[in-house]
Amino acid sequence: MNWTLVGAVLLSTAGLLVLGVLALRLWLDARALAREVDGAVGALQRASGSD
Repeated sequence: MNWTLVGAVLLSTAGLLVLGVLALRLWLDARALAREVDGAVGALQRASGSD
């Protein structure tokens, strides 16, 4: 078996797994940021008295 090809496939697979983990982490951070922004907007609306 061509070990160079096997190594390339394994490295590609590892790279895709890393990208998947980073994408998941980015999505979770964006979701948390959206919740924080929503809470800040609500606090500003309550502080200004316009519900």
